[in-house]
Amino acid sequence: MVADIEPWQAAVSLVLVFIVVGVSAWRRLGLERSILWASLRAAVQLIAVGVFFTVIFESSLALVWAWLWVAAMVLISGWVVTRRASSVPGLFAIGIASIGLTCSVVLLVLFGFGVLDAEPVAIVVIAGITIGNTMPATVQAVDRTRSGLIDERGQIEAMLALGFPSVGATQPLVREVTKLALTPQIERTRVVGLIALPGAMTGLLLAGADPLDAVLIQLVVMFLVLGSVAVSVTIVTIGMSRQALTPDLRLADWVQRSPD
Repeated sequence: MVADIEPWQAAVSLVLVFIVVGVSAWRRLGLERSILWASLRAAVQLIAVGVFFTVIFESSLALVWAWLWVAAMVLISGWVVTRRASSVPGLFAIGIASIGLTCSVVLLVLFGFGVLDAEPVAIVVIAGITIGNTMPATVQAVDRTRSGLIDERGQIEAMLALGFPSVGATQPLVREVTKLALTPQIERTRVVGLIALPGAMTGLLLAGADPLDAVLIQLVVMFLVLGSVAVSVTIVTIGMSRQALTPDLRLADWVQRSPD
């Protein structure tokens, strides 16, 4: 089955958006403007992506445009990560390194081993799936690491005073944050097929692909996403914990200046 949706049919889904707005107004949540803005922004962005897909993938430089698109997604992701803790020095580079490395590994495995053909649309889609699934856990890890370093700075200073190395003083926090950030992705992986049908598999099925082929591709993507989340979260937590300490094992200024 190949979906052939008219614009007015897609607009019908706005009924659910208006229901959410109505619930927000009824319960006085104050989210009406945010919901409408998010919906409008998503529509504009997706339509722009659709037009961009049509233009660049008909170009003779489609492959070049695809890789530039992936690079742009990684840079934007680094900026999004930085917004959560802008006071942390070097966080932009840490964010780009974590997202870029994980995305590169996924693309290398899928296209390097011939799981998928290295076509422009496949490169962009797989990179988008990987980054889209990795970003929430990475942002959560950044937020929790920052707040954890600030809340537990007294304990960290005490451990340093007792002779613990920098890694030992921050390791409990890094371990806890990594565990919390990975738990949602682990749970999603655990219930896949029982409760949720993943997007990649659903899209392939709607496009008319063989169900078993769709399942196998989804399994590959899902396992790689789980690994990419783990790698990205580990990089940002370790990177931030190192930025929290000076070479002479004192808390960095950005941790000391943060309010209690």
